[in-house]
Amino acid sequence: MMDFNLKEIFTAFMVLFAVIDIIGNIPIVIDLRKKVGHIQSEKASIIAGCIMVIFLFLGQSLLSLIGIDVNSFAVAGSFILFFIALEMILGITLYKDDGDAGTITATIFPLAFPLIAGPGSLTTLLSLRAEFAIQNIIVAVFFNVIVIYIVLKTSSKIERLIGPSGIQIIRKVFGVILLAIAVKLFAQNIKALFI
Repeated sequence: MMDFNLKEIFTAFMVLFAVIDIIGNIPIVIDLRKKVGHIQSEKASIIAGCIMVIFLFLGQSLLSLIGIDVNSFAVAGSFILFFIALEMILGITLYKDDGDAGTITATIFPLAFPLIAGPGSLTTLLSLRAEFAIQNIIVAVFFNVIVIYIVLKTSSKIERLIGPSGIQIIRKVFGVILLAIAVKLFAQNIKALFI
Protein backbone atom coordinates (compact mmCIF):
# COMPACT_ATOMS: atom_id res chain seq x y z
CA MET A 1 0.00 0.00 0.00
CA MET A 2 1.26 3.46 -0.95
CA ASP A 3 2.07 5.66 2.00
CA PHE A 4 1.74 9.33 1.00
CA ASN A 5 3.59 11.81 3.18
CA LEU A 6 2.45 15.44 2.87
CA LYS A 7 5.73 16.79 4.23
CA GLU A 8 7.76 14.83 1.65
CA ILE A 9 5.39 15.87 -1.17
CA PHE A 10 5.61 19.54 -0.16
CA THR A 11 9.41 19.47 0.23
CA ALA A 12 9.92 17.65 -3.10
CA PHE A 13 7.48 20.08 -4.77
CA MET A 14 9.30 23.15 -3.44
CA VAL A 15 12.74 21.80 -4.39
CA LEU A 16 11.60 20.97 -7.94
CA PHE A 17 9.71 24.28 -8.25
CA ALA A 18 12.88 26.20 -7.35
CA VAL A 19 15.06 24.18 -9.74
CA ILE A 20 12.60 24.29 -12.68
CA ASP A 21 12.04 28.02 -12.02
CA ILE A 22 9.10 28.34 -14.43
CA ILE A 23 8.42 31.90 -13.22
CA GLY A 24 11.98 32.86 -14.12
CA ASN A 25 11.54 31.21 -17.51
CA ILE A 26 8.60 33.46 -18.49
CA PRO A 27 10.87 35.75 -20.61
CA ILE A 28 12.18 32.69 -22.50
CA VAL A 29 8.61 31.43 -23.06
CA ILE A 30 7.55 34.85 -24.38
CA ASP A 31 10.64 34.98 -26.60
CA LEU A 32 9.92 31.51 -28.01
CA ARG A 33 6.29 32.52 -28.65
CA LYS A 34 7.52 35.50 -30.69
CA LYS A 35 9.89 33.29 -32.70
CA VAL A 36 7.48 30.47 -33.54
CA GLY A 37 4.07 32.13 -33.12
CA HIS A 38 2.51 29.58 -30.78
CA ILE A 39 3.59 27.18 -28.07
CA GLN A 40 1.47 24.18 -27.14
CA SER A 41 1.26 24.62 -23.35
CA GLU A 42 -0.51 21.29 -22.72
CA LYS A 43 1.97 19.34 -24.82
CA ALA A 44 5.04 21.05 -23.27
CA SER A 45 3.72 20.41 -19.72
CA ILE A 46 2.79 16.77 -20.38
CA ILE A 47 6.07 15.99 -22.21
CA ALA A 48 8.12 17.62 -19.43
CA GLY A 49 6.14 15.69 -16.76
CA CYS A 50 6.61 12.40 -18.65
CA ILE A 51 10.35 13.01 -19.08
CA MET A 52 10.69 13.69 -15.33
CA VAL A 53 8.69 10.61 -14.25
CA ILE A 54 10.50 8.32 -16.74
CA PHE A 55 13.86 9.72 -15.62
CA LEU A 56 12.87 9.19 -11.97
CA PHE A 57 12.49 5.45 -12.65
CA LEU A 58 15.10 4.88 -15.35
CA GLY A 59 17.52 7.82 -15.12
CA GLN A 60 20.44 6.20 -13.34
CA SER A 61 20.07 2.95 -15.34
CA LEU A 62 19.76 4.74 -18.70
CA LEU A 63 22.83 6.88 -18.08
CA SER A 64 24.84 3.86 -16.87
CA LEU A 65 23.69 1.82 -19.89
CA ILE A 66 25.15 4.33 -22.35
CA GLY A 67 28.21 4.90 -20.20
CA ILE A 68 27.33 8.39 -18.99
CA ASP A 69 27.39 9.34 -15.34
CA VAL A 70 25.06 11.93 -13.78
CA ASN A 71 27.92 14.45 -13.58
CA SER A 72 28.65 14.29 -17.33
CA PHE A 73 24.92 14.67 -18.01
CA ALA A 74 24.74 17.75 -15.79
CA VAL A 75 27.85 19.31 -17.43
CA ALA A 76 26.33 18.83 -20.91
CA GLY A 77 23.07 20.40 -19.69
CA SER A 78 24.97 23.34 -18.21
CA PHE A 79 26.25 24.22 -21.70
CA ILE A 80 22.68 24.34 -23.06
CA LEU A 81 21.58 26.58 -20.19
CA PHE A 82 24.69 28.73 -20.72
CA PHE A 83 23.82 29.43 -24.38
CA ILE A 84 20.16 30.14 -23.57
CA ALA A 85 21.34 32.62 -20.91
CA LEU A 86 23.64 34.30 -23.45
CA GLU A 87 20.65 34.77 -25.77
CA MET A 88 18.73 36.46 -22.97
CA ILE A 89 21.55 38.75 -21.80
CA LEU A 90 23.08 39.77 -25.14
CA GLY A 91 19.90 39.77 -27.23
CA ILE A 92 21.45 37.40 -29.80
CA THR A 93 19.73 34.45 -31.48
CA LEU A 94 21.44 31.07 -31.20
CA TYR A 95 18.26 28.97 -31.32
CA LYS A 96 16.80 28.96 -34.84
CA ASP A 97 13.30 27.68 -35.57
CA ASP A 98 12.97 24.96 -38.22
CA GLY A 99 10.39 26.50 -40.53
CA ASP A 100 7.00 24.75 -40.38
CA ALA A 101 8.13 22.41 -37.61
CA GLY A 102 8.95 25.43 -35.41
CA THR A 103 5.91 25.25 -33.12
CA ILE A 104 6.34 21.56 -32.35
CA THR A 105 10.13 21.88 -32.13
CA ALA A 106 9.96 24.84 -29.73
CA THR A 107 7.33 23.06 -27.61
CA ILE A 108 9.64 20.07 -27.14
CA PHE A 109 13.08 21.72 -27.44
CA PRO A 110 14.10 23.95 -25.70
CA LEU A 111 10.87 24.34 -23.69
CA ALA A 112 9.91 20.86 -22.41
CA PHE A 113 13.60 19.87 -22.47
CA PRO A 114 15.93 21.33 -21.20
CA LEU A 115 14.13 24.39 -19.71
CA ILE A 116 11.47 22.52 -17.74
CA ALA A 117 12.78 18.94 -17.57
CA GLY A 118 16.41 19.96 -17.73
CA PRO A 119 19.62 18.67 -16.23
CA GLY A 120 18.94 20.55 -12.99
CA SER A 121 15.49 19.05 -12.45
CA LEU A 122 16.53 15.58 -13.66
CA THR A 123 19.59 15.37 -11.43
CA THR A 124 17.47 16.79 -8.56
CA LEU A 125 14.98 13.95 -9.11
CA LEU A 126 17.78 11.41 -8.72
CA SER A 127 18.89 13.00 -5.44
CA LEU A 128 15.27 13.27 -4.17
CA ARG A 129 14.80 9.57 -4.89
CA ALA A 130 17.58 8.78 -2.43
CA GLU A 131 15.72 10.69 0.32
CA PHE A 132 11.97 10.38 -0.35
CA ALA A 133 9.41 7.71 -1.27
CA ILE A 134 8.90 7.50 -5.03
CA GLN A 135 5.11 8.03 -4.88
CA ASN A 136 5.61 11.34 -3.02
CA ILE A 137 8.06 12.54 -5.68
CA ILE A 138 5.58 11.60 -8.45
CA VAL A 139 2.85 13.66 -6.74
CA ALA A 140 5.31 16.59 -6.42
CA VAL A 141 6.13 16.30 -10.16
CA PHE A 142 2.38 16.25 -10.96
CA PHE A 143 1.74 19.47 -8.99
CA ASN A 144 4.73 21.13 -10.66
CA VAL A 145 3.33 20.16 -14.09
CA ILE A 146 0.03 21.87 -13.18
CA VAL A 147 1.87 25.06 -12.14
CA ILE A 148 3.98 24.92 -15.33
CA TYR A 149 0.83 24.58 -17.47
CA ILE A 150 -0.85 27.58 -15.76
CA VAL A 151 2.25 29.77 -16.21
CA LEU A 152 2.70 28.73 -19.88
CA LYS A 153 -0.98 29.33 -20.62
CA THR A 154 -1.02 32.79 -19.00
CA SER A 155 2.43 33.98 -20.18
CA SER A 156 0.92 36.34 -22.80
CA LYS A 157 -1.32 37.93 -20.11
CA ILE A 158 1.74 38.29 -17.87
CA GLU A 159 3.55 39.91 -20.82
CA ARG A 160 0.70 42.45 -21.29
CA LEU A 161 0.70 43.19 -17.57
CA ILE A 162 4.46 43.80 -17.36
CA GLY A 163 4.91 45.47 -20.78
CA PRO A 164 7.80 45.27 -23.28
CA SER A 165 10.32 47.22 -21.19
CA GLY A 166 9.47 45.19 -18.07
CA ILE A 167 9.96 41.98 -20.05
CA GLN A 168 13.37 43.22 -21.27
CA ILE A 169 14.48 44.02 -17.72
CA ILE A 170 13.24 40.65 -16.39
CA ARG A 171 14.83 38.90 -19.38
CA LYS A 172 18.28 40.39 -18.64
CA VAL A 173 18.00 39.75 -14.88
CA PHE A 174 16.88 36.14 -15.31
CA GLY A 175 19.49 35.68 -18.06
CA VAL A 176 22.18 36.49 -15.49
CA ILE A 177 20.51 34.16 -12.94
CA LEU A 178 20.30 31.36 -15.54
CA LEU A 179 23.96 31.98 -16.44
CA ALA A 180 24.87 31.68 -12.75
CA ILE A 181 22.87 28.41 -12.48
CA ALA A 182 24.68 27.08 -15.58
CA VAL A 183 28.09 28.01 -14.13
CA LYS A 184 27.21 26.49 -10.73
CA LEU A 185 25.91 23.30 -12.37
CA PHE A 186 29.12 23.11 -14.44
CA ALA A 187 31.45 23.83 -11.48
CA GLN A 188 29.74 21.35 -9.13
CA ASN A 189 29.82 18.51 -11.63
CA ILE A 190 33.11 19.08 -13.49
CA LYS A 191 35.07 18.44 -10.25
CA ALA A 192 33.46 15.01 -9.88
CA LEU A 193 34.61 14.04 -13.38
CA PHE A 194 38.28 14.46 -12.44
CA ILE A 195 38.19 12.75 -9.05
